Amino acid sequence: MYLKSKDVAAVATCSALWAALNITINPIFFQITRMPFLCDLVGFMLLSLVVWWTRKPGAASLTGLLVAALTLIVRPGAFHMLGFVAASTIFDLSTMRVGYNRIFGSYRKYSILVVISIACAWVAGLIIGSFFMNFKTLYAILFFSGLHALGGLIGGAVGTVLIQALSIRKVQTIFAEASIGS
Repeated sequence: MYLKSKDVAAVATCSALWAALNITINPIFFQITRMPFLCDLVGFMLLSLVVWWTRKPGAASLTGLLVAALTLIVRPGAFHMLGFVAASTIFDLSTMRVGYNRIFGSYRKYSILVVISIACAWVAGLIIGSFFMNFKTLYAILFFSGLHALGGLIGGAVGTVLIQALSIRKVQTIFAEASIGS
């Protein structure tokens, strides 16, 4: 299953938005609060959206790679983005493994997407806390990863609300019809 032009457009759109927020708003929020969850909120909201939009393996991983590359181009010291590359890859593999038709549908099924977001954000927090924040104790790393998991919870929830709103308005159907007509 290859990514078609509409899938590439979804990846590019979500990557550009995530990278733009990563470069502008997220660092300011982190400097003011020292809380890492805004990046997770934005990231997992957009990863949820790109997986719903494409329903193809590799889309979330590609999104994570593009965001990391764009962020590192503008902010060369932002190596913490490697944690999000790993989290995006795990998110991609997890949603593929569970099955896109099982995740998207009813409100109850969307809880699976939120759980995946929490787990992947927690992994990102573990990687960032261990390798890039230089925390000395296991407690500090676990607390930091818990804050990332909170961002994954909020991002997954916001992503599911956004997906539901787009589904009600039949946005994905419009995109599918446009790609068939072209």
